[in-house]
Amino acid sequence: MALLTVKDLSVHYGMIQAIKNISFEVNEGEVIALIGANGAGKTTILHTITGLVPASAGVIEYEGPCNSNLLKTPPHEIVSLGMAHVPEGRRVFAELTVYENLKLGAYTRKDKNEIEEMLNNVYKRFPRLEERKKQAAGTLSGGEQQMLAMGRALMSCPKIILMDEPSMGLSPILVSEIFDIIKEISESGTTVLLVEQNAKKALSIADRAYVLETGKIVLEGKASDLLNDESVKKAYLGE
Repeated sequence: MALLTVKDLSVHYGMIQAIKNISFEVNEGEVIALIGANGAGKTTILHTITGLVPASAGVIEYEGPCNSNLLKTPPHEIVSLGMAHVPEGRRVFAELTVYENLKLGAYTRKDKNEIEEMLNNVYKRFPRLEERKKQAAGTLSGGEQQMLAMGRALMSCPKIILMDEPSMGLSPILVSEIFDIIKEISESGTTVLLVEQNAKKALSIADRAYVLETGKIVLEGKASDLLNDESVKKAYLGE
């Protein structure tokens, strides 16, 4: 079943059309990758889905056509519906502690026992966050901040998590660790929409993928097929 359906989406920045009538869907339980060069529109798509950028046209259906059109839903309500966003560049609250950042991720949850359970789950998945729970988030390494951003998103118990360039600026060892964690998150039942410039890593864990160029989807298919597609290899995989 499609958890998220994007239909004929267009986005403008002034006179410039950043997204050009794109359509795609994310089925429940899938990892879907959006790949493409810088400026292709990947981040804009995530920002539009989560209500941070207004659309010029189109429909974004969440949990089927009879439910929410996200284009008419304020960002804070989108989180309450079960969607979390891990933004590009981590965007942790630098002056707050790791623990305080995580608690902010649960601001839509009211059940204290549930929040405590989610906190324990996050600490199990990211032991380093528990070790540093009293430390200011701004003093963490880049990899630890990425883990914190992911943990903070998981605190809202999302049905779907949108991740924007989670490997950016990380060492190869940390990149592999982050992608292992994304795979674990998917296997635990959370749907993932992944924007990533490291196309090889993204395609290695995704079920399906869409390739974007200048605001348009130019290719789509099974991730395993795109890994072996000659045009994708040449343009995005450095082969």
